[in-house]
Amino acid sequence: MRNFQFYFLAIISFTLLLSACRSAQKYTERGDYDAAIEFCINKLEGKKNKKTEYVQGLELAFRKAQERDLNEVSRLTADGRGELWASIHRIHTRMVDRQRKIQPLIPLRSKDGYNAQFNLLDVATMERESRAKAADYLYTKAQQKIARAEYGDRLAARDAYRDLQELERTYYRDYRDKNQLLARARSLGTTHILFEVKNQTGRVLPVGFNDRILAFSTSDLDSEWKMYHFDQDNNTELDYKIVFRLSNIDLSPERVHEREYVDEKTIQDGWDYVLDQKGNVKKDSLGNDIKVKRMAKVRARVLEIHQSKAARLIARVDMVDFKTGQLLDSDEVSTEILFENYASTFTGDERALSNDSKCRIGNRPLPFPMDSDMLVQAAERIKPDLRSAIRSSRSIL
Repeated sequence: MRNFQFYFLAIISFTLLLSACRSAQKYTERGDYDAAIEFCINKLEGKKNKKTEYVQGLELAFRKAQERDLNEVSRLTADGRGELWASIHRIHTRMVDRQRKIQPLIPLRSKDGYNAQFNLLDVATMERESRAKAADYLYTKAQQKIARAEYGDRLAARDAYRDLQELERTYYRDYRDKNQLLARARSLGTTHILFEVKNQTGRVLPVGFNDRILAFSTSDLDSEWKMYHFDQDNNTELDYKIVFRLSNIDLSPERVHEREYVDEKTIQDGWDYVLDQKGNVKKDSLGNDIKVKRMAKVRARVLEIHQSKAARLIARVDMVDFKTGQLLDSDEVSTEILFENYASTFTGDERALSNDSKCRIGNRPLPFPMDSDMLVQAAERIKPDLRSAIRSSRSIL
């Protein structure tokens, strides 16, 4: 029994070892050298007796990975294009990380006496050089784009800003006059837009109307590259103007519609005793008084009152080039505020009310809202449509 357990454990161990070796070999054969390196390092770290298979697997995967990366760097360098320095730097960074992983294991010797050989390079210097050249390429490219932006190419300024952000994020946090260039790119790339409200209805707008229209928070309109102004500032060079042209205000009269109707019903209204010819109450066979239902017709008069009033706003949102006055885009927005109230009361006998009438009974007539209050409410309600018209317009860069 013990011999059987020994042989069984030996077979399991051999199977696991063979599976592990095949896994490392599988990674290497399909060119995933770094995965093979990770696999072998995990098998070797912290082990006093290091298996030759893993030592040799690490040696082979490392050599092939280094050869592949050096060949790729040579090919990219020979191409001579500045934009390729970012790819070269990524390869160098990968090589630095790879050597850093295996250095704690060196010198590496298996339990069978096999000594692994690793050709370690001065990849730190390579990485510094490619990082400097990649950063210089981005910096120079950003300078060229900012130069174009000085002549009105706003999109070039935004591209320059992104290039400088990448330089800061990937290569150097502090680099030459990067911060000054970032500020200049931001300034040249930002669009300044004046927002105005114009009343062209011939009506006097209520106090607070314009305030509600202009009550936008910065997050409502401002985006990364668009800044809105609600007052013209002589120190700010404006690019566009958005004009909210209120073209029509329609206020309906206060309407009251009344309807009156009568509900009638025949109901039981108590009992009447049955009398004989002598005026005595008749008895049944059990000696009980004989009585019959007393029926009565009842009535209720119902008064229904329906109140309504509406306010409708119609406006155009015009996008205008501030410097030339050219109309670039226009969109119509509108909204309606509706006041409605239903009241129903009755007089007479409540028992006469139909089920429908009972459901409608309730409420009282309300005072109609003032025109000014409805218009201010309409100004608040039209703002989402106004924001949507501004955001959807492609005429403002």
